[in-house]
Amino acid sequence: MPLTSDERQRFFAQPHIAALSVSAGPGRGPLTVPIWYQYGPGAEVWVLTGPESQKMRYIRETGRFTLMVQQLQPTIRYVSVEGPVTRITPMTDEMHREMASRYLAAESVDGYLKAAESYGEQVAVYLRPEHWLSADLGNLSEF
Repeated sequence: MPLTSDERQRFFAQPHIAALSVSAGPGRGPLTVPIWYQYGPGAEVWVLTGPESQKMRYIRETGRFTLMVQQLQPTIRYVSVEGPVTRITPMTDEMHREMASRYLAAESVDGYLKAAESYGEQVAVYLRPEHWLSADLGNLSEF
């Protein structure tokens, strides 16, 4: 059963690990990789990545990408969002802390940020949700 607009936005706003997919060009399937993301209902979605990463090169070429998140419990549920890139900005320390705090326990954030210094320069890529696909397929115990 499809989720309502409100249900899918609230579900997508939770800190799931997303699968990011972007076209890898003619004769290839999409590049699909796990990624952290930030989203609030009604807002743009943003992700952080290296400015010269393979996914960033494909995102620049196509100008759009897809994120898909899922859960298995208490029900099998997923949300996929696709849309155009609206802007690319340099990552700030505040953005990096916000993203890490979304996914990690408070006591792990500083250690992660210290270790992440070796990742090099990062950019924030913003997506305007244009196409949504979602469903709640029910409880696993029902199968």
